[in-house]
Amino acid sequence: MRSGFACIVGRPNVGKSTLTNAMVGEKIAITSDRPQTTRHTIRGIVTRDVGQLVLVDTPGVHRPRTLLGERLNALVADTWSQVDVVVMCFPANEAIGPGDRFIAEQIAAIPRVKKVAVVTKTDTADKQKIGEQLLAVANLGTELGIDWSHLVPVSAIKDDQVVLLGELLMELLPEGQVLYPDGELTDEPELIMIAELIREAALAGVHDELPHSIAVVIEDMALRPDRTVDKPLMDIYAHIFVERESQKHIVIGKGGTRLREVGTEARIAISKMLGVPVYLDIRVKIAKDWQRDPKQLARLGF
Repeated sequence: MRSGFACIVGRPNVGKSTLTNAMVGEKIAITSDRPQTTRHTIRGIVTRDVGQLVLVDTPGVHRPRTLLGERLNALVADTWSQVDVVVMCFPANEAIGPGDRFIAEQIAAIPRVKKVAVVTKTDTADKQKIGEQLLAVANLGTELGIDWSHLVPVSAIKDDQVVLLGELLMELLPEGQVLYPDGELTDEPELIMIAELIREAALAGVHDELPHSIAVVIEDMALRPDRTVDKPLMDIYAHIFVERESQKHIVIGKGGTRLREVGTEARIAISKMLGVPVYLDIRVKIAKDWQRDPKQLARLGF
């Protein structure tokens, strides 16, 4: 038996969360085409007869402009120093840039940790482009002294080579017993997952800097006491925090239409996750400049 942790890293929006979900086989991490969607480490558990692979999805490493950004980068650096394998993602449809090089330089300096390179989003590029990207990643590794244990092209959307990647990562893990019970897919707290599903719904359709300014906190959650066991209803009360009044108006929308759409989409996803009908009450509040305020960050769980 083998067991251990593999940390998935890369700059924002390279497909880390989509890849994590595909490898686990269920949605455990929210996804969005907005950069920096992931804000904390999320563990996905892949259990096979030969062992257990714990995938750690991390926020995208970026040039921080706020205290939140600094803390997210520090979280990633702390995470990849404690795992057995670091998996760095490079999208097939984008040339290697300064952000990729910066991250690669950081992981090159990590001792005693195996490194794997993954070219993601192969469904967005032709074979020639994929081949050129694989060669570019290999050359980057040679230049920085990174001995890639594997270099694998994958498409999480089309489930192409996802199983192969899981098998290769499992082989790199040390010998050991399983770390989580069979059938468990994540150790993510339920309240955090619910808050993330609401944030995912709120991110859809917004623009500019607003995605970075949205945070969600679950204020209360409980089964409604007057319901019978065969007809349960989960009451959930949540707050969406933004930084300015203008952002609050965008999230709510004209006549509350946008907030109702967010509530409907999130409620369906939460009900599916919990397996019970859900009543969802969402309020939008302002936490002025929370991304730069240590007290506000602590209150919002960062």
